[in-house]
Amino acid sequence: MAKRIFVTATNTDVGKTYVTTLLMKAFTQKGYKVGVIKPVETGVKEGIYPDGDLLLGLLKQLNPLAWSLEVADIVPLSYELPAAPYIASGFAAVDYKKINHAIMQQEAFCDILLIEGAGGLYVPLDEDVMMIDLIQKLDAAALLVTHCNLGCINDTLLSQKALEAKGIVYETLFNCRENDVNFPIVSEPYLTNRGLRVLKSASDIDTLCDVLYNL
Repeated sequence: MAKRIFVTATNTDVGKTYVTTLLMKAFTQKGYKVGVIKPVETGVKEGIYPDGDLLLGLLKQLNPLAWSLEVADIVPLSYELPAAPYIASGFAAVDYKKINHAIMQQEAFCDILLIEGAGGLYVPLDEDVMMIDLIQKLDAAALLVTHCNLGCINDTLLSQKALEAKGIVYETLFNCRENDVNFPIVSEPYLTNRGLRVLKSASDIDTLCDVLYNL
């Protein structure tokens, strides 16, 4: 079994796909064979997968053994409505066989499998299962991607507590963007004062790879 790392976030549009691509490149540079799946993607229209197409294209560049994969192998479950999977699927049950098949297919030729979630931890997949539960079902370690806007302290700590309550091992990454110039002044001091490690996507991806591999 490959090392499984589930890339989740404090909310939607925080940068999961961006961070996943950074990790794919960094792990490859370290000599690992990478794989990637996004178990569920919504907002898929006319055969266009906003995240899946990007991930598949990069995977084929980085891992030649993935040459035969198609986007449905990367995204086993997809829906047109851009909403929580449970709603987008019309309240259908999740087909875990498809997800597990996609994972097993890639674990045949990868050392590290990156699994990108959809939305935040408490996005519903079906009537009983939230995204956070899928991390456990797939026996993966978690990377919590968070933002650097005002409010990130609250959002980050709440998501960390949710992961800890489930007993999920995790690391946190702050995906600071160009306009997040106030983060070092209004948020980061509290985090460092509490003794928390503040890893950033712009500077600490190599360090993050080593941390994640050893979770």
